[in-house]
Amino acid sequence: MKPLVGTVISTKMAKTVVVEVKRRFPHPLYKKLINKRKKIKAHNENLDIKVGDIIKIGEVSPISREKHFKVLEVTKLK
Repeated sequence: MKPLVGTVISTKMAKTVVVEVKRRFPHPLYKKLINKRKKIKAHNENLDIKVGDIIKIGEVSPISREKHFKVLEVTKLK
């Protein structure tokens, strides 16, 4: 799976960040643009990420029950 880019919305858990990934696509029949967003928990070893940062995450084997992604890099700091 290709890396996803999203905004950090929470850093309250230990070694975990919650990332909001937004995607935009046209409706299959009506062609109106639809905005969808998803909250994904990602593993973060170093604790230098803050709320509002834009990061790139990638899929890995399950780390816990809800964590299947890992932080690859910080694209833009807030």
